[in-house]
Amino acid sequence: MTRYALIYGAIAGAIAGGVLTIGIASDFSNHTTSLWFGYLVMLVALSLIFVGVKRYRDVQCGGVVRFGKAFALGLAIATVAGLVYALMWETYLQVSGYDFMADYTRSVLKSMQAEGATPAAVQAKAAEMQSMAESYRNPLFRIPMTFIEIFPVGLLVALISAALLRNPKVLPARQR
Repeated sequence: MTRYALIYGAIAGAIAGGVLTIGIASDFSNHTTSLWFGYLVMLVALSLIFVGVKRYRDVQCGGVVRFGKAFALGLAIATVAGLVYALMWETYLQVSGYDFMADYTRSVLKSMQAEGATPAAVQAKAAEMQSMAESYRNPLFRIPMTFIEIFPVGLLVALISAALLRNPKVLPARQR
């Protein structure tokens, strides 16, 4: 099971981290649009949880797997994917010197101003964002925050995958 978690998790994390890092490096700077794009990329990458669990069921378990075992493997794949994703983001930040929070803060404040927020509301949000930026400078805060971005998506995909794949009639293994 560990081998499946490491292989499929590493690939899923690398896909999600790579696509999102390239998007940021390419100045895909509309954070509202990129939020939806980011979660779509994560969902597509984490579909490898389904593939990994199905492969495990078909190859290692003879085409039958219990919900608990399938869910545990899905969680393991999601955990590895989250760690790879967080480490890729951390590496990108260190290598590039990119100040994500500065860009994000500018985007949020600009959006508030465009929507007609009062100067007092914009000022209050700026103070809140400054506090968040201070916390984000600490890798012990930043890495878990990055992991938490992707892991809930993986948890959901693991749950759905386990629920579907516990039934051997769902995409049955091909007989040779």
